[in-house]
Amino acid sequence: MIVSDGGAFSQIISAPLGLRAEKPRSTGLTMVIDKGLGFSTLTDILEVGAAYVDLFKFGFGTSPLYPEPILRRKLALLSEVEVLACPGGTLGEIAWLQGTYTEYLQRCQSIGFTAMEVSDGTIELPASDRQKAIAQAKDIFPVVVSEIGKKLSHSMDIVNCARSVVADLNAGSDYVIIEGRESGEGVGVYDANGKVLDNLVQTFIDELPAWARKKVIWEAPKKQQQVEFIRRFGSDVNLGNIPAGDLLALECLRLGLRADTLVLAMQASHPHRNPTAQ
Repeated sequence: MIVSDGGAFSQIISAPLGLRAEKPRSTGLTMVIDKGLGFSTLTDILEVGAAYVDLFKFGFGTSPLYPEPILRRKLALLSEVEVLACPGGTLGEIAWLQGTYTEYLQRCQSIGFTAMEVSDGTIELPASDRQKAIAQAKDIFPVVVSEIGKKLSHSMDIVNCARSVVADLNAGSDYVIIEGRESGEGVGVYDANGKVLDNLVQTFIDELPAWARKKVIWEAPKKQQQVEFIRRFGSDVNLGNIPAGDLLALECLRLGLRADTLVLAMQASHPHRNPTAQ
């Protein structure tokens, strides 16, 4: 069986990297980024992929640009198929700057958002204010994700980043996102071409307490990044900023149903065999 009963190949093909837990999941989360999908397109995506997405983010400040009836319909549909939905963190940063953060949280709840993202990727938010913003969001929303990293900076203090993850979790965040932007290039743990910087990732993991590691969501919009994190941490690594159209493609990577990760299953079964030499 691949994922669930009733699949067209469920009796003859098993997932090479093993089955995934069904929703609601606590690990192996997939966060999709929405940069302006219409209701019909979202319906089509969820019709085939609702089982594989856990969190749906309305990227940046796109939420106010929708006609309100359409935004409400999208949020209602996501709730119906048990997908958490949050606005982009940048919108919350603007609300904080403008002194309307409390009203913003309340408005998001009343419209139908079921989760909240807290970030300071562009603004400067002192630690005490960041913790306050997280706590306020947690008072209203059952799930709060915070994001660490600057969107317009190419450098990252990875040791301080690990400490900030722990601080956010202690303040009430359920998960902490490591900034990768929608491009996945020249930010966070990625070089200018989107390659994962191994030394930064390893230092981060070494500095992070074991209990907090499964609470990290890596923004990984590129396939090569998704493959690398699956290779490092397994199929149940949390991944974010996944383009909506790549939802099933990522799930195939998680299950070993693509060549990029099928080789991982083959290497595990035959560690001394080179699958490309056959």
